[in-house]
Amino acid sequence: MLGHIQVFLGEKRFEGCGGLELTDEIVVTIAVQACLLLLHRKTDYFPGLLTILVYPSTYLVEEKRHVQGPVWEEGTMHRQGETGHRMGSMVLAWDVAKAGALDSSDGKNVVLHEFAHQLDYENSAVDGAPAFASREQQLSWGEVMRTEFASLRSAEDIGIPTLLDTYGATNPAEFFAVATEAFFERPRALRSRHPKLYAELQRYFHQNPVEYSEERVET
Repeated sequence: MLGHIQVFLGEKRFEGCGGLELTDEIVVTIAVQACLLLLHRKTDYFPGLLTILVYPSTYLVEEKRHVQGPVWEEGTMHRQGETGHRMGSMVLAWDVAKAGALDSSDGKNVVLHEFAHQLDYENSAVDGAPAFASREQQLSWGEVMRTEFASLRSAEDIGIPTLLDTYGATNPAEFFAVATEAFFERPRALRSRHPKLYAELQRYFHQNPVEYSEERVET
């Protein structure tokens, strides 16, 4: 892990925004969580990402949101983090990132979420399917993810409680990011309730978080 962190910090530029003064705690906390996604895998260290912008807390952005048909809604939105394909940067709210690091079993981690998007972008697509080692793995991943994504969307429509954050029902890219959060933060529950999804994530990340998880699972 230390080697990954050193390379990561050597390649990425951090900037404090909104009056935030960067500290070693901020930079290292984010780097450690990001590099958790890289363990045991051959990696290029999020090649599309150059700069990480850090705000002290949730920040406001002007946004247009599609409602239906030709109807769009404009407004100011609170954000905890964001990154985009080809934008070369990521934005994070430090208070949310720190909270995610302190509670490693609540299933919510903005750093894991946004860096999962960066993994998704590595094959030049935004589809919830990162680059795979083989065609067989790609096909297996696609079949499981389509089923699990559809199941989450149905649960959201009906109002059934879910382990996965229903934000993952937005699109396949968000589903992958949400599933990544659950894989590392709620691995026991994920393996119990979504064994095929857990198996695909375990195969991709070359990790088995159940082995070191302190998560308590309700029975």
